[in-house]
This record gives sequence, C-alpha cells and structure tokens, in this order.
Amino acid sequence: MNLFKRKQLTPSQIILFSFLLLILSGTILLMLPISSKTRTFTPFTTSLFTAVSATCVTGLVLVDTATHWSLFGQMILLLLIQIGGMGVVTMAISIALFTGQKIGFRQRWVMQESVSAPQIGGILRHTRFILKITFTIEAIGAILLSFRFIPQFGFFKGFWLSLFHSISAFCNAGFDLMGASAPFSSLTSYLNDPWIVMIISSLIIFGGLGFLTWKDIETHHFDFKQYSLSSKLILKTTLFLLLASFAYFFFIELNHFSFSDRLLASWFQSVTPRTAGFNTLDQTLLSESGILITIILMLIGGSPGSTAGGFKTTTLAVLVLSMRSVFTHRTNPQAYGRRIAVDSLQNASSIFMLYLVLFTSSALIIAHIEQIPLLSTLYETASAIGTVGLTLGITPSLSTISQLILIGLMIFGRVGGLTIIYAVFSSSNSNALQYPQEKVSVG
Repeated sequence: MNLFKRKQLTPSQIILFSFLLLILSGTILLMLPISSKTRTFTPFTTSLFTAVSATCVTGLVLVDTATHWSLFGQMILLLLIQIGGMGVVTMAISIALFTGQKIGFRQRWVMQESVSAPQIGGILRHTRFILKITFTIEAIGAILLSFRFIPQFGFFKGFWLSLFHSISAFCNAGFDLMGASAPFSSLTSYLNDPWIVMIISSLIIFGGLGFLTWKDIETHHFDFKQYSLSSKLILKTTLFLLLASFAYFFFIELNHFSFSDRLLASWFQSVTPRTAGFNTLDQTLLSESGILITIILMLIGGSPGSTAGGFKTTTLAVLVLSMRSVFTHRTNPQAYGRRIAVDSLQNASSIFMLYLVLFTSSALIIAHIEQIPLLSTLYETASAIGTVGLTLGITPSLSTISQLILIGLMIFGRVGGLTIIYAVFSSSNSNALQYPQEKVSVG
C-alpha cells in the first residue's frame, strides 16, 4: 500500500506501476529452479514473457505451461492470473480490508480508476462484491469441471486441473495444463465434449461481462429496464457478437464438421476470442476470412471493468451509435432514451485509433523482422493487444525483439490505453483556453 501514500503519483501511475511491480516479482520467481520441472534456471526473457502474459491475462507462451513449469511454477502463474484478472489495486484494497487497515480517500480514488467505477461512493462495497462474485463463480466452475477431470486424471491432479482452468477461464487468461500429451494443445482434445466446452465458455463470458454489469444483475435481477446504460450496451453488444460470430463459423467456416462437432466448435470459437485464449480448434486450420473474423473479435475483446482485454464492447457500441447519429442527422449519439456524453465518444475514438495503430504497426515490424506473412503477425499482435492468447503457432519462434513488442502490446492491452497515456503524460490546463471554432470538411 506504500504506492498509495506517494502524493505525487496519480491513480493512473499507481495502476501502471502496480502492474509492472507484479510482473517483475513474477519474473524473478519464475526464473528460480524450483519453478521449472527440470529444476534449472529459466531464461529471463522466457520468464518475463510468461509473467507478463499471466499478469495481463493473455495466454501467449514461449514454453508449454504443463511440461515446462513445476507445480510451484504453475501456482505462481495462477496467482499472477488471479491478481491480474481482478486487478492489482483491487487485491491491494482487499488485503487492506482483511487486515483492518484504514482505507482513505486516495485509495478509494485509485480503486475507482482501476475498476472503471462511476463514482467513489460505495467503492469498498464494490470491492467486496468483486471478491464475492469472482470466488463464487470460480468455485462453481472448479466443482463442475472436477466431474470430468477427477475421473480422468485422479483426485489430486483432477482437482488441480479443475481449479486452474476455472480461474484461468473466468480471468480470461487462456493458460492451460493440457500439454502433457501434446504440447500447446490447449483444449483440442475436448472439441466434442459439451460439458467442458459449455463450462469453460460460460466462465469466459461471465468474466468478460464486467463486475458493474454483474452488480446490475444482482440488484435488478432480470429487470433489464433498470440496468445502467453501460450494462445495457454491454449485454446487447456481447449477445450480438456471440450470435453473429457463431453464425459465421457454423454456416460458413466449419461446415466440414459433423453437426454436433460444428455446433460446439462454432460456439467455442465465437466465445474464446473475447478474450480467453483457449482453443478447441487448431487455429492454423482456419481460412483467411476465419482468421480475419477472429482478429476483429480479439481486438474488440470484453467489457470495461472485467477480466477481459480488447478495446471493449462499450467502445464499439459508442462508435456504432455515433455512426447512426450521423446517418440519421442527430446531433448526439443516443441509446435507450439517453444521450451519449461527448467525452465518451472522444475516448472511444481515441482508444479505437490507438489499438488500430499499435496492432497494425507492430504486425508490420514483426513481419519485416521475422520475414513471415503479414496475416500471421496481425493475428499474433491482435491476440497480444487484446490480451487473448490465441496463436497461429509463431510466438515461440519469434526473435527477442518481436517478443518484446508483444510484451509491450500485452501490457498496453491489460492496463488500458488511456490509463497508460494519463500515467505517462501529465495533464495540463489547456482546456481553460477556448479557441475560435471552425468547421472542417470531412467525408
């Protein structure tokens, strides 16, 4: 909690430095011989990449999680995933609550910024709610998965696999322990297993909805009209993306599968890019159009205040509503009887452009360095900045420079573009000066 006491640090800087400190700690622990199965030191770059991927709940890896890391190393990864998914600041506040420390206004302010809460009031109750909903859903997920994993792997290993995958799925991390038989295989052996597919996909969706949406669901149950505008946009956009992408994969991309396999594979492929990283399909078997659709889904990601990355469903919704307002000659975007604030539109446009520029420019650089097809590098950079973890298999073979680029994208995608910008660039009082207005012709 010492970071909170540094008066000169802004909330954005505290959030950024907290993530970096957690990544550094995880890197050091993963380098230790006790963290690897061979009991040898893991190289710094590999440990750093893995720590960043776990903390930023991405799932991209350089070594197979099941075969390289020991039980201790896997426990470190799970801890990084849990803290990274819930948020470093959330965990710090939670520890302070449990130890009886006084939570001041500054800590509440930072917490508000961290979880995208609309106001400081009630932020401690919101923190308790985050803990309750997280551990409840993860526990239910682990229990349900144990009905499949314990009979298959035995009690202790089955229990560990159930717990690990439940937390990894809810936190949208995509780390798995299924590589013992075939490294980097993820959940491909469960392609036609409806129990595993539906439980993992449900955990992914639940984690990606956002804690504020879950609070609306708890408070108003199924009275959709009482939900906040953000929750309405999140639920409607999420449903549309799931159904639209499912229809594409079912009717166009995967029509060579049997009906039952196509049903499960299409559903999981529509869920996992938002932004989980598990896969039941070998991603290299997708067509170019399938890869492009997956890239778009990875960039969109989940919802604000959730465990997911991406530029968020609300950003997409605000941009679409803005387009509609232009087409219908309305002054401001509107939805559900509410007018979208101008600063929300500005933030949405800025975030979208940041993601677009970083993801494309990084892909171009990696394609030039590695001399590999641009579509493949676009897939990897979208996966990194969207904190997804899906891959076409090129990440482990990338050079150190390309791996560092992916590390930067993962941090950007998890911490948030605006948070990083606010942390690096101090605010100014330029808004006090109003210049004359002049229209610019566009379109």
